[in-house]
Amino acid sequence: MLSNAEPAQRWLVVGLGNPGPEYEGNRHNAGFMVLDELAARAGGRFKAHRSRAEVVEGRLAGLPAVLAKPLSFMNLSGGPVKALADFFKVTPDRVVVVHDELDVPYGALRAKVGGGDNGHNGLKSITKSLGTRDYPRIRFGIGRPPGRMDPAAFVLRDFATAERKDLPFLVDRAADMVESLMTAGLEATQNRFHAGDLNPAKPPR
Repeated sequence: MLSNAEPAQRWLVVGLGNPGPEYEGNRHNAGFMVLDELAARAGGRFKAHRSRAEVVEGRLAGLPAVLAKPLSFMNLSGGPVKALADFFKVTPDRVVVVHDELDVPYGALRAKVGGGDNGHNGLKSITKSLGTRDYPRIRFGIGRPPGRMDPAAFVLRDFATAERKDLPFLVDRAADMVESLMTAGLEATQNRFHAGDLNPAKPPR
């Protein structure tokens, strides 16, 4: 009987970035950009939460979800994520983290569960705080910096003018991937989205 069905378990979707208007257009804030799109889809507005994050509680793809943007700065993201997971009673396998990824080219998006952090300090902090690396991720490709530019400087620069042309499409597609991960699982999401990379012209830096 439908009335006896267990209620759907809640998801926690976290976008990584740095708080403050000076960081809004940075490559490192791709996760925040995707969470803004998801919040719009959920029909909610971010509100401050005691976990040191802004959150939206609602439904995403028909499922109960908490959308979150940590306000602790990137390298300390794990504290708010762990606090939110504990507060909302969400297990790590339902904590989806959306983040920028240097080792994925711009125009590509990748879904994975577990694995290393590839030097991403936000992921490193989350893995340490959750006590596991086995949580789902949406990797938003930003590519490697040109020449000998320091990757730490590269991620804190805004997307280039040529890149911004495709940015709304990629943000929307990454949001679609989050919903697919929640409803269809990892393998189906990979099969559907990994073959659809953009091949934008290499932008001037």
